[in-house]
Amino acid sequence: MNHETELARLSGTVYRNGAHVASTSSRRRAVIDPATGKQIGEFADVDPEEVDATVESANTAQRSWWALSALERAEALHEVAARVRKLRFDVAEILTRETGKPFKESADELMWTATAVDYYAELGRHNVGSVLGNSIAGQLHYTLKEPMGTVVVILPANYPILLFIWEAAAALAAGNSVIVKPSEWATLTTLKFMEVFDALPTGLVQCVTGGGTVGAQLVSHRDTHMVGFTGSVATGRAIARACADQFKPYLIEASGNDAFIVLPSAPVDVAAKAATFAAFFNCGQVCTSGERFYVHEDVYDEFVRLFIAETAKLRIGSGLDQVDIGPMEHGGERARVEKVLARAVEQGASIVQGGGRPQGLPDELADGFFFEPTILVNVEADMDVLQAEIFGPLAPVVKVSSLDEAIALTNGSDFGLGATVYTKDSEEIFRATNEIVSGMVWINAPILDNVAGPFGGRKMSGIGRQLGTEGLETFRHTKLVMVDPAASEHDFWWFPYSDAEAFPGAV
Repeated sequence: MNHETELARLSGTVYRNGAHVASTSSRRRAVIDPATGKQIGEFADVDPEEVDATVESANTAQRSWWALSALERAEALHEVAARVRKLRFDVAEILTRETGKPFKESADELMWTATAVDYYAELGRHNVGSVLGNSIAGQLHYTLKEPMGTVVVILPANYPILLFIWEAAAALAAGNSVIVKPSEWATLTTLKFMEVFDALPTGLVQCVTGGGTVGAQLVSHRDTHMVGFTGSVATGRAIARACADQFKPYLIEASGNDAFIVLPSAPVDVAAKAATFAAFFNCGQVCTSGERFYVHEDVYDEFVRLFIAETAKLRIGSGLDQVDIGPMEHGGERARVEKVLARAVEQGASIVQGGGRPQGLPDELADGFFFEPTILVNVEADMDVLQAEIFGPLAPVVKVSSLDEAIALTNGSDFGLGATVYTKDSEEIFRATNEIVSGMVWINAPILDNVAGPFGGRKMSGIGRQLGTEGLETFRHTKLVMVDPAASEHDFWWFPYSDAEAFPGAV
C-alpha cells in the first residue's frame, strides 16, 4: 500500500451504501500527522442532507439484515473478521500515521478487533430469547430478543477501531445497522477500516465524518434508535440529555481516573514494570490507564526508584520507528497535559522523571506533539492532578500508610472505571475486589480486557456495559410473548366478577 495515495483517496469521502463516495460538503478539515505536525489529508464536515440519506439507507439495510437467519448473520460476521485480519497491517499503518501510536499497538488493536468480531458472530446466535414457566396451564410464555434498529456510534481517537467494533460487532450480531461518526483525529483510519464490511448488505455499516454538529444530528435524529458513545464527560452528558427527549437508549463510557495500588506483599520490581506500562501505554491516552498511584510507605522508596528506572528505558519517537512511546494525538492534548503538570508543580509536586518535550529527536519530528513520560512525587491527595482524568503520560505517586487509606482515596474520586492492586495477600485481594467502587478491578494484571467479560464503569465514568453477554444485551430489546393456542375464555379473572369476591358487607 502506498500510504500517500491511500490517504488522498480517502480524504473528503464518506462511506455510504458500501462505497467510499465524495462528500457533497465543501467544508474540509486538515488531518495532521502528530509525529511530524504536517498535513497528510483532510476530511469532510458533512451536510445535514448527507446524514439524513445515511440514516435512511441504514434503516432499509437493517430490515434486510434482520430478515436473515441467525446463522447467515454469524457467517457474514466471520467474513468481516477474516477481512480485518487481511487488512490488518494496512489499517494499522494509517492508524499510526493519523494518531501517532506505535505500529505494534496499532497492529495489536486490529488483532483484538478481529477476535471481538468472531466472538460476537457466535454469541449473537447463541440465545435469541427464552421459554418461561407458564403462569396459566396450556399457554406458552416466552421472550424474544430483537434489535434496536439503527445504532449510532460516536468515538474518540485513542482506540478508534477497537472501541468501534466493541459496539458495532455486538450491535450487528443483535440485528442492528450501524452508523459511525469517528473522531476528528482518527477519521481517515475509520474510513479505511470500512472496507472490512464488504461482505455485509449494502448500507448496513456506514461512516459519516465531521465534528460535534454531525454527531448531534445523528443522536437527535428521529430515525436512529440507540447511541453508543465513548469520550468526555461533558459530551456524554449532552448525549444523555438529547437521548432523554426521545427516551432513546444509550451507552456512555465517559472517563477514567484509575487508581494503581502497591502493597508490601507485592513483588515491587514487577509492580514497577506494570506501573510503567499502565501509566504510559499509548502515551497514557487510555481510559483505564493508571493515573493515581497509591504506594504503601513500606515499599514507597523502592517502588519510586524502580519506576523511574523502568520509565527511563522507554524509547520515544515516530510510531513507525522502533519505539515504545509515540506522540500525543494532537497539539491541543499536549498543551492540556502541560497545564495539568504545571498546576501540580505549583501545588508542590516534584518531577523526578521526564517533565517536558523530549530533546534530540530527528529533525523531521521537530514539530511533532511529543511529551516525555513523567513521574511526580511529593503528591498530596487533594492536589488537582488526582481529581480528574489526566489522559496523558503523567504518573503522580502518593505515599499511603495502609490498604484502608488506599481504598478510601481510590473511592474518593468522582470516577469509577477500574482500579489495579498489586498484592499477594489473600485478605487484601478479597477486600480490594469487594470494597473498591469501580466497574473493574485488576489484581496483579493491569488494564487487561476480556472480550467475554463486561467493560464499563460507575459514577461519572459512564453508564452501561460493553463486551460479553451484557454488551450484546445493550443492543437488544426484550419482548415478552404470551400465547393461548386454544383461545380459551379466561373466566377465572374476566368479567363479571363473582359476588363472593366483592367487598365484605356489599349489598
